[in-house]
Amino acid sequence: MSAGSVALVVIDDPIPLWDIYELGIACAVFGVPHTDLADPWYDLRLCGTRPATAERRPGFTLTAEYGLEELARVDTVIVPAVPEACLHGDREIPQELVTALRRAHAAGARMVSLCNGAFALAAAGLLDGRPATAHWEHTAALAERFPEVKVDDSVLYVDDEDVLTSAGLSGGLDLCLHLVRRDLGAHVANQLARRMVVPAHRPGGQAQFVEHAVPVTDDDAIAPVLHWATENLHQPLTVDDLARRAGMSTRTFHRRLQAATGTTPMRWLLGQRLARAQALLEATDLSIEQISERSGLGSANNLRHHFTQHVGVSPAHYRRAFPADGWSQVPVSRPRW
Repeated sequence: MSAGSVALVVIDDPIPLWDIYELGIACAVFGVPHTDLADPWYDLRLCGTRPATAERRPGFTLTAEYGLEELARVDTVIVPAVPEACLHGDREIPQELVTALRRAHAAGARMVSLCNGAFALAAAGLLDGRPATAHWEHTAALAERFPEVKVDDSVLYVDDEDVLTSAGLSGGLDLCLHLVRRDLGAHVANQLARRMVVPAHRPGGQAQFVEHAVPVTDDDAIAPVLHWATENLHQPLTVDDLARRAGMSTRTFHRRLQAATGTTPMRWLLGQRLARAQALLEATDLSIEQISERSGLGSANNLRHHFTQHVGVSPAHYRRAFPADGWSQVPVSRPRW
């Protein structure tokens, strides 16, 4: 087994406060030698898109020893989160970076993105026809800007052999440990995870950390009914009940709600019930049976079935991640704030 060389791309200088986390994760995993676990350890090289600037903005400054030409000389290339302006096309991914990524991939480098670094890989065409992910807040933008990419917003990371992508902050750590597992074996990855006080592998996907909200709609006839439904989820609501409250036929209500929310009434109602169950699991010590009743899912078995199917983990595992006292026993990836 071999660790090899790793190029970590530094896109901006100074680096925005949030984006320093992705860089820090990669540096902690690949840049700190653990030669008692594997010798030699990884050879981490910081590679910058441009020289440091004298302009002062909030953030951190890293001195990149190498330029982007180094990307074609290493075994693995890691692209952390790209600047916010690049996510929606307000600013293009630097062309020199796009060219360097293509050359690195052509030279046989393993290509990795953390969080929204997937936008850079996509801009280079490296995700075309491939499954990929990014932070759940921006997967829709990724799919819209790069329709050839098979975007999956439900997973923590995607391993597509020579190109790998990850979700948000903790998803990036999951992927880095996965790379160590691939390169150096499960024992080394497990020991490294233990030193970092994180699990070597987490079940489920990032869907369990997405906040579900009532969709915003300009339909004045639909919006009050949706609000009322979220306040009465403990009741055995039906589509007929909601249609009558809206003063519409069931067929018209179905059509109007689907136009307003993008989903069917029953799917929307199930989503709201699961969101209520998530909130109760996070903030209360109610039993699973009580939560199933208050969210309108009926029995505890019904709650477990739908929760596991749609959220990706069991209610019990989810509760361990978000205990009511605020102290988590399971590392989780919260949405950006």
